[in-house]
Amino acid sequence: MVFEIDNVELYFNKKTILNGVYLKAQTNTITGILGRNGCGKSCLLSIIFGSLSSKYALIRINNKPITKALYLTNQVAYLPQFYFTPNQININKLFKLYKVSWKDFEAKFPEFKTYKSKTINYLSGGERRVIEIYLILNTPSNLVLLDEPFSNISPIYIEKIKQIIKRVNKTKAIVLTDHSYNEVIDIADQIYLLKNGCTKLINHIKELESYNYLSFGTL
Repeated sequence: MVFEIDNVELYFNKKTILNGVYLKAQTNTITGILGRNGCGKSCLLSIIFGSLSSKYALIRINNKPITKALYLTNQVAYLPQFYFTPNQININKLFKLYKVSWKDFEAKFPEFKTYKSKTINYLSGGERRVIEIYLILNTPSNLVLLDEPFSNISPIYIEKIKQIIKRVNKTKAIVLTDHSYNEVIDIADQIYLLKNGCTKLINHIKELESYNYLSFGTL
């Protein structure tokens, strides 16, 4: 599957947030988006998902225009920055609702074994995030959007999640953004830098310094 979004324009109170943004993602290619705080990364993911309206955006899947919100097509799964699971929901029930195997999850994260009968708000913020990421990655979809998947998660879980992302990417296109640029650089096959409302495809990692996203000598 090949996903493209083009000519994205977004304004808040006459302030330009996004202007002429282009992004391409495809199966078996992990696409990373980097950019400073407030540059519009989360807005772009929300526009792709369909939960935020832009002045203009052209979305294509396999070169065919999509004229309705992408979430209505059942082709996309989206991890927002905030917790999306209800606080009082039982974890075992949550996995059943998403039709995701608890046994498979437990095999990858044995530390969670005793949590099966707990409610989701019993977990720490990082543990809850691990479950939410796992559910989103394993929900039937052709495109996965991950907003800050590595935030507030312990390093041991980050490495496991990276491996799951790489496995899932064999059958899904994945787009992710995170302030932990090292994690994005490590896992992404291609990177877009969002700056001044526009996207720039990074052909060489050192360009992140040339475009002043990172200080010279960082990489």
